[in-house]
Amino acid sequence: MAQRKNCNGVSRRDCLQLGLGGILGSYFGSGLDGALRATAAERQSIRPQANACILIWMDGGPTHYETFDPKPEAPLEIRGEFETIATKTPGVRFSKHMQRLASISDRLAIVRSIRHNQGNHGAGNHYMMTGAPPRIPVGCGAFVSFHPSMGSVVAHQRTAPAGLPAYFSMPRMSRSGGPNFLGAKYAPFVVSDNPNSSSFRVRDVALPQGLTDDRFLHRRDLRSQVDKLARIRDMSAGDPVLAVDEFYDQGYELITSEDAQRAFDIHSEPEATRETYGRHGFGQRALLARRLVEAGVPFVTLYEGGWDHHRTIFSALNSKLPPFESSIAALIEDLDRRGMLETTLVIALGEFGRTPKVNSRGGRDHWSNAMSVMLAGGGTPGGCVIGATDRNGYAAIGDVASPENFVSTVYRKLGIDPSTIAYTPEGRPTHLVSDPTPIQELMG
Repeated sequence: MAQRKNCNGVSRRDCLQLGLGGILGSYFGSGLDGALRATAAERQSIRPQANACILIWMDGGPTHYETFDPKPEAPLEIRGEFETIATKTPGVRFSKHMQRLASISDRLAIVRSIRHNQGNHGAGNHYMMTGAPPRIPVGCGAFVSFHPSMGSVVAHQRTAPAGLPAYFSMPRMSRSGGPNFLGAKYAPFVVSDNPNSSSFRVRDVALPQGLTDDRFLHRRDLRSQVDKLARIRDMSAGDPVLAVDEFYDQGYELITSEDAQRAFDIHSEPEATRETYGRHGFGQRALLARRLVEAGVPFVTLYEGGWDHHRTIFSALNSKLPPFESSIAALIEDLDRRGMLETTLVIALGEFGRTPKVNSRGGRDHWSNAMSVMLAGGGTPGGCVIGATDRNGYAAIGDVASPENFVSTVYRKLGIDPSTIAYTPEGRPTHLVSDPTPIQELMG
């Protein structure tokens, strides 16, 4: 599945360049030794319902009408061209291309009532990825980081087996998926290569060609001697060398870790399993996410672009939705078959929904007043729809929830207290989530 530009014209390559500058600026300006330092009184014992989370990020803002919240009784210019289909859950209908997910709706929870007021990509992404609204107005194309992302917080609070990072993002990092003041150690490990390729090879998990084990160990010994030089450890200064040290250490661990080697060996999967997930980039990344979670990684983001349908939305979704939703269903069924679904939270969402009325170009525009979020596993009750939008899908009107409520739900399911107060390297207290109230119906 090709990655495409959003309406602001930012391509994947542009985003990577912008992201690198934004991330480094955040790390080096805020200090690399930043950490959550909650007092004992502030910490609460929360029993985790899940050990891991696979977050499927539909970048650009997926339509709720053509996925989980169709409006078959609305006028044509609102309901659009797609028919609806029955699901396994009595009385619940999805749009026509959600066939495999409809067949396992008894294992899904659909939230139809999350809404916010950030109707552009940069701000909406930040709000849904962090649970914190941007501090200043943010444009569509912005890479923003005012607060640690869910993945970075989970990586800070949870560990993975030796040699494996605790937070992965494939094939790139979402624009607000970084650690902010937590520091470079909690940034995602990005797997950019396509696991559907026969030559798939993850960077840092194999020695470069021409470098033998002996030469590799010798170079590490030389570097260890250099590393005896004094480092700047004043947190207010923020020594960039410390981040480089952490990345080198991570690279050494990955190369020498048997767990990492096994987790990335997607070619060892039975061909039938690979076919079930779909022989395309997203499908094989979903399979790789399952393997990483199976190896003990607590947070994996699957980034899938191309949901910013300002024009020709129906022809675009005719080709995009069937393989995409089929891969999600395959992931959920595979986790269930392996006894992993109860301890693995799977989520699919984007930054907002789409406008009720189809525009003159045959598309739908940004709409943050209503959106749908799919969840499965991790103790989430199946076969339920939470909240509602009005009869034409303009606004969330029943059991309305905020991004803060959504992110608090994810944290609580993973055993993290969303009311924790985090401290920046400068000592500024920051709530992990300003409203730590979870969506209660999702807690089981």
